Amino acid sequence: MNRQGAAAPGTLYIVATPIGNLQDMSHRALEVLRSVSLIAAEDTRTTRVLLDHYGITTPTVSYHSHNEVRRVPQLLERLAEGSSVAVVSDAGTPGISDPAGVVVRAALDRGFSVVPIPGPTALVAALVVSGLRTDRFVFEGFLPVKKGRRTRLNELAKEERTIVLYESPHRVERTIRELLEALGDRRVVLARELTKMFEEHFRGMLSDAAVHLAEKKPRGEYVIVVEGVEAPKRGRSAGTAM
Repeated sequence: MNRQGAAAPGTLYIVATPIGNLQDMSHRALEVLRSVSLIAAEDTRTTRVLLDHYGITTPTVSYHSHNEVRRVPQLLERLAEGSSVAVVSDAGTPGISDPAGVVVRAALDRGFSVVPIPGPTALVAALVVSGLRTDRFVFEGFLPVKKGRRTRLNELAKEERTIVLYESPHRVERTIRELLEALGDRRVVLARELTKMFEEHFRGMLSDAAVHLAEKKPRGEYVIVVEGVEAPKRGRSAGTAM
């Protein structure tokens, strides 16, 4: 970006957008979205709501997991022509559990500048208010729906760091039940609808969360934060000299 904050030619911007509350949009992100040549959006309709709210008229094009094969070359061509392109997801920081990483790698391979415009991300928002350890954590995104799911759960059972997962309202009950089965009963936080009107944080044990979800129909996207397994205490062996 130049001194006035306008986008630089031939540059790919990875722009974080609000995860719910539109007031969380940064001034820098707004300036980039106003000045780039094109915005590549996960869902152009969702992004248009944000753009209209701030009076931004920059053209948009869809870019998601179903069209990335044909769309990435088109975006690279625009960069080669000297255009600037911003990538946004429906909410939060692009590249976290969405296909933005594909175009980032392709742009870097071609020698284009890639600039992050940081902002909200649901995993950090949920983690910092969880009350669980934040000095060391692991982000697992969405668990595999079928193949590899049990293997991943068994691996997490040994994880000493705080575990952060994403889950949809359709599978969150199943995921909590399977976490309880694989990890045992541990402290957990369910963060729902972060920064939105119906934001909710449930804190308790995994067994409590299973009951909570069974009694209240899950709605909205969830961030699940689970405490890691307690590290084994390292004592002296019987043969250790004083």
